[in-house]
Amino acid sequence: MIKLIIDKLSRISKLRKRLEEKLNVKITNRGKEFYIEGKPEDEYIAQKIIEALNFGFPYPAAILIKEEDFIFEIINIKDHTKRYDKERIRGRIIGRGGKTLKTLASLTGSFFEIKDNQVAIISDPENMELSQQAIISLIKGSKTSNVYKALEKNRPKPIWDLGLKE
Repeated sequence: MIKLIIDKLSRISKLRKRLEEKLNVKITNRGKEFYIEGKPEDEYIAQKIIEALNFGFPYPAAILIKEEDFIFEIINIKDHTKRYDKERIRGRIIGRGGKTLKTLASLTGSFFEIKDNQVAIISDPENMELSQQAIISLIKGSKTSNVYKALEKNRPKPIWDLGLKE
């Protein structure tokens, strides 16, 4: 049994039935405490999905953690900078009108959310390291154009499966 403390109670409560059916677990709550019961691997996946929903990801993005084996990671801004103007750093990551985050998402095929001094990423394993490096570079003060250039240069090439391998 896994115990989680959740801030967005109504959001998780509304999705409880869908989550229980999709994830093969039983979810109960007592106030802000949510309990997950099931097989250990199902509990772990459910924990990650509920954390992603609590962070602010939409349901379709969060459920990709189970369906397509995506990974959920959180980067703490304070771990990568000693500057005190965290609002400015968050502004650099978000960009004007959210343009930087949208561009990062399209270049890496990842989903990003920002909350307080944390950036959360849902991505496939091939692009997770690139996504993390891009966010950390922006936190440390790299120009956005240089970050985009590095992402385009290091993007993994798609593997074409013609059905010849067994």
